[in-house]
Amino acid sequence: MKNNIREKRKQQGLSQEDLAKKCGVSRQTVNAIENNKYDPTLALAFGLARELDMTVDELFFPEHP
Repeated sequence: MKNNIREKRKQQGLSQEDLAKKCGVSRQTVNAIENNKYDPTLALAFGLARELDMTVDELFFPEHP
């Protein structure tokens, strides 16, 4: 699963720390998700989408070979 969290977060002027606090996770978790090293739980995916004012489908998308 790929995502565009970094781009959307930066567009809104949020740091990883800011987004992490809003979602109740660590900055390291946000970093790992942005770098595709960790797939968030469904609850966290919805939380990230809500904080970035997007749908989960807009934020996460399948990785094409």
